[in-house]
Amino acid sequence: MNSTRVTVWNEFRHEREDEASEECYPDGIHTVIASALGEQGFDVGTATLDEPEHGLTEEVLAETDVLMWWGHIAHDEVADEIVERVQQRVLDGMGLIVLHSGHFSKIFKELMGTTCDLKWREDGERERLWVVDSGHPIADGIDEQVVVPNAEMYGEQFDIPAPDELVFVSWFEGGEVFRSGCCYRRGSGRVFYFRPGHETYPIYRQPEIRKILGNAVEWAAPDEASRPSFGNVPEPPEAN
Repeated sequence: MNSTRVTVWNEFRHEREDEASEECYPDGIHTVIASALGEQGFDVGTATLDEPEHGLTEEVLAETDVLMWWGHIAHDEVADEIVERVQQRVLDGMGLIVLHSGHFSKIFKELMGTTCDLKWREDGERERLWVVDSGHPIADGIDEQVVVPNAEMYGEQFDIPAPDELVFVSWFEGGEVFRSGCCYRRGSGRVFYFRPGHETYPIYRQPEIRKILGNAVEWAAPDEASRPSFGNVPEPPEAN
């Protein structure tokens, strides 16, 4: 088993309140994503909004190498205290993967420093997810394009900072394009935004999408060797 410890966080509201969402993900989106990562050998746990402290206690986060975040209709219900807790863990080195409508989550907006707003249309359009950086670890083992048969359109402008690395760009039947795989570094942590996904389309059951999620976890996992040191520095010895 891979030693990387992953926590998959989900609001878990749509699946209990909407018939179409419940039919698509009867046990919650988080369980489907967790199963995908478990099949790839990761040590996976889950947490949901309505658990105490949203399931993101200090103890849980301390044992999490990579946090995966899915939110949509209850962003405002996430306590600011928990957002600050997650942000600090990211700055300290925990990886964060933000999925689909999580672009409007408090934590993603806090880390980006922008509105993270975009254009959208829910028409069940075909999406072509194009790999624009084939050498990136998140694209490992992925063909040059992934076809998602039915998707919610997200379109530019997408109000985010320019990504440190752009791995995927989406094209939709309506002609729009979108930066769908964006990598950032914040403090000692790595952040990846990944657009494909929806509460009523079985996108997280697609093998290619599941593979990308696993690749993203590998990329976002902390790298202890690259952490900088801070604080007071003793006077250096005299140069020879």
